[in-house]
Amino acid sequence: MVTIHNEFLTVTAAEKGAELQSILGADGTEYLWQGDAKYWPDRALNIFPYVARLTNGSFYLDGKLHHMAIHGIAPYQEFRTAAHTDTEMVLELVSNAETYESYPRQFAFRVIYALRGNTLEVTYQVENRDEKTMYFGLGGHPGFNVPLEKGQSFEDYRLRFRHAHTPSRVGFTEQCYLDGTAAPYALEDGRDIPLHHDLFDQDAIVLQEMDHEVTLESGKGGHSVTVTYPQMNYLGIWHMPRTDAPYVCIEPWSSLPSAQDTVAVLEEQKDLISLEPGNTYRSVWTIRVE
Repeated sequence: MVTIHNEFLTVTAAEKGAELQSILGADGTEYLWQGDAKYWPDRALNIFPYVARLTNGSFYLDGKLHHMAIHGIAPYQEFRTAAHTDTEMVLELVSNAETYESYPRQFAFRVIYALRGNTLEVTYQVENRDEKTMYFGLGGHPGFNVPLEKGQSFEDYRLRFRHAHTPSRVGFTEQCYLDGTAAPYALEDGRDIPLHHDLFDQDAIVLQEMDHEVTLESGKGGHSVTVTYPQMNYLGIWHMPRTDAPYVCIEPWSSLPSAQDTVAVLEEQKDLISLEPGNTYRSVWTIRVE
């Protein structure tokens, strides 16, 4: 485990998957979901190099068929601590024989956690060490406790976007693959998604053309979580379907999963990031707590 801290927050991450384990406020409030096999054993996955599901767990790259688990390879790999100060940690995954079998590129993927006051800044850094172009997606998958305070319920909370707008909801099949559709997703008062457990009965809500800041809050308390994701084109909102799970995931994604019954060709998937040999890609998103 690796820990950073300041006067507002103490943040801990595991080297496996560079996954956050705790976002603890100075008053003892735990903002991060702590994992429970009944609902979801994970806490805050880092997704790379493919977001969500691949049809048949497979994709084509360089004309060859390869296999990869849901959310790529990063969640299942051991990172090393490349740098560590009181307020910043750098966790790094360098491609190896196991990753190359699933994703045939040489790379370094770094997850950098830095405290800036009451904000946790998350930086994803991808360095292409290969002789070929990289094609990839990435994203965050943190779960946050709901409620954040005693005496409140899940239904006391809402997700409030910074600006009024009408995002578009990406259509998914029952198997959680793209179905090729999208439709306007109306927000209450133009900004809000009131939380209730059956919101997720058909799995995740994935939005596009949305505002790039959203706050998990309750009108009955003072604690909140605000996630900003200026470089991400999609936002997933999720908890385990058809349960009373006491958390919600706010997931900034750079790209979408595969279409139903279509094996992805990475070179042809338009929403993937392309990175030329020798170049480095950087994406920053933040978690601010009150």
